[in-house]
Amino acid sequence: MRGILYVLLLCLCVTGSLRAQENLSERSTLYFLLGSSGSNIRDFNGMLSEKGISPLRGGYKTFGLGYQYRLTDFILGFELFQNNGTNSYFRDYTLDHRTTRFYLNIGYSLTEEGRFHLIHYMSLGAGYLNFQMLKDDRKVADLGSFLEQPSQGFLIRRHDIQRGSSNLGGFLTEIGFQFGYDLPLPLLEENMGILGKFGYSFSPFEGAWEMNGITFDNLQSGAFFRLGAALSMPDQNLFFPDAGIGVHFFYGKTFRNPERLNTYLQENGWNPLGKTPSNLGMKILGENRRWIYGVDVFNIANSGQASEDYHQTLNSVRVYGNYGYQLYKRRNLEMGVIGGIGYGNIRYTLESKNKPDFPLLFEEPDFDGYLRNNGIMSKSEVLISYSMPLSKNTFRFVYSLHAGYEVPLSRYRFGEVSMANYLSGPYFQLGLGLRP
Repeated sequence: MRGILYVLLLCLCVTGSLRAQENLSERSTLYFLLGSSGSNIRDFNGMLSEKGISPLRGGYKTFGLGYQYRLTDFILGFELFQNNGTNSYFRDYTLDHRTTRFYLNIGYSLTEEGRFHLIHYMSLGAGYLNFQMLKDDRKVADLGSFLEQPSQGFLIRRHDIQRGSSNLGGFLTEIGFQFGYDLPLPLLEENMGILGKFGYSFSPFEGAWEMNGITFDNLQSGAFFRLGAALSMPDQNLFFPDAGIGVHFFYGKTFRNPERLNTYLQENGWNPLGKTPSNLGMKILGENRRWIYGVDVFNIANSGQASEDYHQTLNSVRVYGNYGYQLYKRRNLEMGVIGGIGYGNIRYTLESKNKPDFPLLFEEPDFDGYLRNNGIMSKSEVLISYSMPLSKNTFRFVYSLHAGYEVPLSRYRFGEVSMANYLSGPYFQLGLGLRP
């Protein structure tokens, strides 16, 4: 979050110089991307080669969402990506890797404002890396049996966001080009667009992603190509001065403790998870003709010591599509209601503190346990916001309060224990955002 504030200050300086120009053009965009990237687990594959074992398959699939604001030719954006590697198999184990990345983008448009766009940009960000070698499919019929014998393989993590999104770290960069084409939507001011990106991602510091004696830097590096869809709002289409799409970052609390899971933990000699979980996330909201729409994603994390030798995490990611209405507006103060439906997961980890380095860890992998489930979530929310204009021709800072209630539409079971009660409940969030 501190890096985001630094960039906002940079934007103030840049947009201050742009205000003197005439015929300013603005565009705010919400987009979704899918794609693939190349990667090679070089050090790990070298260890496998020494043992006469075939290398793991490289590359990963990417999906994510982003926000972009254009003022004249200056581009500012934020992106969140989840990258899932291709599974490989060894004996009874499945080997997998995943990375999460959050980027701040700064770029320059090579074309004038119009239907076709070509942008050159650079991304600066942070990430998370998970590499695992586990048995079965992370679902059990008997939670008590799992807690008695949790060792299914190993998980090794760097900048572990399952302990909270504030743990995102490292330094990741990306250099690339973005292209797109607008398709007008009948009777609407918004444009639907086709969007694409290509370039190269990399970790600039050698050894930054070393875990258990092996460097995984190459998992964060590789050429990429992504395609997706965008919803944009060019200023020349608008007749409403407050219409636009904004990005917001928020921190909050979810007022539920995992009481049912804690009962099973204590019965099997583990420490309970006691604290109220926090959540940190990104919300992209569009507003036009008093209608509100958008998407938000946030990560709810609860962690602690399970025993002298184990650490435990209970983590849930929620992704919502939102639609609502602005009930009240007076000058810069707004109030609205929002309904959302989306995807949620629940993940519980028992992670040993005493795992050895490779290659011994590969030869004797049974240390950690991991359960997961997923389903459909719904929510209702009240939004209160106050916007502070920076100038007539640039964006506004938006301070916001969000209070709502989540209801799971799936059972979310860990064996015989339903986690739906833990996922259901009130939440409160404080946000800071940018809006044209």
